[in-house]
Amino acid sequence: MDIKLKNKLPEWAKTIFIWGIGVLLCFGLYYLVDDFFNGSFVDWFDGNYMVTQYAYIEEAGQNGWIRRPDYIKIKMLLLWGLVLGVILWIASIRLSCRLYSAFKVRQSVTQISQMIDAFMNTDTSAAHLFPKECAEISAQMVEIKAAMQRHEQILKEEAARKNDLIAYLAHDLKTPLTSVIGYLSLLDEALDMPMQQRGKYVHITLDKARRLESLIDEFFEITRYNLQQIEIEKKRIDLCYMLVQLTDEFYPLLQQHGNSTELNVDEGMTVYGDAVKLARVFNNILKNAIAYSYPNSVIKIWAEQNDGNVSIYFQNKGKMIPSHKLDAIFEKFFRLDEARTTNTGGAGLGLAIAKEIVMLHGGSITAASKNEETTFCVSLPGRD
Repeated sequence: MDIKLKNKLPEWAKTIFIWGIGVLLCFGLYYLVDDFFNGSFVDWFDGNYMVTQYAYIEEAGQNGWIRRPDYIKIKMLLLWGLVLGVILWIASIRLSCRLYSAFKVRQSVTQISQMIDAFMNTDTSAAHLFPKECAEISAQMVEIKAAMQRHEQILKEEAARKNDLIAYLAHDLKTPLTSVIGYLSLLDEALDMPMQQRGKYVHITLDKARRLESLIDEFFEITRYNLQQIEIEKKRIDLCYMLVQLTDEFYPLLQQHGNSTELNVDEGMTVYGDAVKLARVFNNILKNAIAYSYPNSVIKIWAEQNDGNVSIYFQNKGKMIPSHKLDAIFEKFFRLDEARTTNTGGAGLGLAIAKEIVMLHGGSITAASKNEETTFCVSLPGRD
């Protein structure tokens, strides 16, 4: 739909329009006085602007009483009439201009509204719809439409992520739950099962139930972070001491995979943050490094201080992460394919939780992978 603003009214047409209104007002005033106030006007004029004088009457050739106009009063009447006429003229012009302007504004608003509606609801380009006089409006509408399209795309992506979240959650919860139900059914049906085999099945069932509990805990934790219900209690933290404790806690899991850690952090190096929350960050990253590292390999941990920030690195040897997945690994429920069926692979929330915590601290977390080495870098404020 091609809608253009109508051309402005020519100056000569405006002049004729204004003069026409003035003439109509004069005729209207004349007929008002002549038709409606004829007798009253004559009596009023005779009583106020006529005088009786004793003077010589040429036609009669003698003195007598005559009625004649009071020219001084009539001059004042004409003067005030002229002033009133000018005032009415100006007022009529201003009123006419206001009415005409209001009409044109209303017309322009209607036309622009139609153009905006056509632009927002069709694929027609702004250059085709809007005239040159509306170049500024056209540019603004292009920006608004682009912003709305971006917002719609974000909403679609969020809806897709919600659907993925439900699908992943159903998958991850169903797997251990199915195992629990299966083993409990065996125990219930086979009452004469040997005690050794029964004990084995009970152990497996307990292990699956604990895994199910862990998945549910992770899900509710990421939900709390998303809803910003987590309070950060910042204080100065001894980074070296925290990382030493971390590696000691993971010693059994490291031994199970044949891995070891190499820690290189200066004593006395500190960060400013919530000790419990940051411990969860480092815990999740190290757990991820163990899950994806080659057996019998060394996981390196070191820290650097630069421009008031502290960067903590975790590096493990293992299969490279494709470049297009490096950003995705911090998304909820993302896991590399080979970890989804293992016991070490969680719900894919560990790194997402780590990212939320780091962002709440005003820091950043990134990942790089090359030459079979994957490195996570957590950058945190070194001071308040």
